[in-house]
Amino acid sequence: MSRREQIKMSEEDAAAFLAEERTLTCATIGPRGWPHLMPLWYVLRDPPPAESGPRLWAWTYAASQKVRNLERDQRATVQVEAGESYAELRGIALECDVVIFRELATVTALGEQIMLRHSVPRGVQPPPQLPGEGRAAIAQQAAKRVGLEFIERHRATWDHRRLGGVY
Repeated sequence: MSRREQIKMSEEDAAAFLAEERTLTCATIGPRGWPHLMPLWYVLRDPPPAESGPRLWAWTYAASQKVRNLERDQRATVQVEAGESYAELRGIALECDVVIFRELATVTALGEQIMLRHSVPRGVQPPPQLPGEGRAAIAQQAAKRVGLEFIERHRATWDHRRLGGVY
């Protein structure tokens, strides 16, 4: 078995990893043709009924460079990674098409979902909804933001912990 096959995550492991992590790095192509990399908090949402596997969603300012880049070219590569030492490295890189959502209700609901997820420590179930002041803050921000849905086209995964310390 190749090293590549040894470190590849199963579908179940990849889904659990994406559910556990919170930040992705989004790579778009900037106006001068160079990659533009930015971190984004994300949430997982169910895809349309005919498709499988959760989708990553994020929100960002509508006037941001990454949105301008996605308006020119809807493709992005996103990476979610974890680990401190080489033996602990694990991650997922996804080549995606990105859909930009501008409808205020959609963006507001997404913002609330992202803030709920990040309002508690990892492993703690968030409350069912943000308190009133939290919802008001999200509603105010949502007017300046867009939602981004990352639709996976290709995936690469790695989990160096599978090597058992042997490289």
